[in-house]
Amino acid sequence: MRNRVLALLIVVVAAAPALAANKEMVQLQTQVQALQDAMARMQQSFDERMGVMRNLIEQSTDTTNKLASSVTALQQELQKQHADTGTRVDQVSAQIQALNDSVDELKARMAKVTKQMDDLAAAQQNLPAAGAPAGQPAAGGPAAPPPQPQAPPADVLYNNGLRDYNSGRYDLAVQEFNDYLKYYATTDLAGNAQFYLADILYRQGNYDGAVAGYDKVLEQYPGGNKTAAAQLKKGFALLELGQRQAGVRELKNLIARYPRSIEAQQARDRLRKLTPASSRR
Repeated sequence: MRNRVLALLIVVVAAAPALAANKEMVQLQTQVQALQDAMARMQQSFDERMGVMRNLIEQSTDTTNKLASSVTALQQELQKQHADTGTRVDQVSAQIQALNDSVDELKARMAKVTKQMDDLAAAQQNLPAAGAPAGQPAAGGPAAPPPQPQAPPADVLYNNGLRDYNSGRYDLAVQEFNDYLKYYATTDLAGNAQFYLADILYRQGNYDGAVAGYDKVLEQYPGGNKTAAAQLKKGFALLELGQRQAGVRELKNLIARYPRSIEAQQARDRLRKLTPASSRR
């Protein structure tokens, strides 16, 4: 019996380390499983967060693209409005130019009527005395001087020059406006004739000559109705010559002198085109 008990004790003592090892293995397996579960949960949470971030990035990208499209559309609309405004300004300027030309023509006609009345009055005063033979002076009167060649009527010269100017026949227009200034340099339309002479040079690309011609309008006819237009075109001619500072100064002076004129609006548009968008902010 004693031997059996001893043998049983030996078996129990020998099996104890094996049981302890099995218990540790189970604990290790449990811990590994727990770690795997934690890793799975972390992976799931990471995937979910990555999905949320991906959605946010996609939404931000869509929003950015929409904003870029809106900005592009707004810029195009602003450019279109600016172009339309410039076109309307040019149209209004052309209409005002046409009205000024019509007023000039009306003034020329009035000057013609006035001249005809003056000529008629002079003819009446120069009639021979009653009873004197035709073609002979009155008794005791001085001999009549020989008739002098007369200049073409002022309205004819001016209207012909304006017609040829508008038709692009600049050589004829130059001759006619020069004749007008030769014979009628003190009339109301003399400044207009000088302006058109300068403007023909501008259209032909002779900007130096155009500047000199516009200066004549500004200096000799400061009260004429082409003063603002002459200063505007002088500024444009200076810019074409590369004299940016002088051209800008001329346009700014025009705006200061005639702030509400159509020429001032054209000067503002030209100055905006010269100034970069970044420096206007």
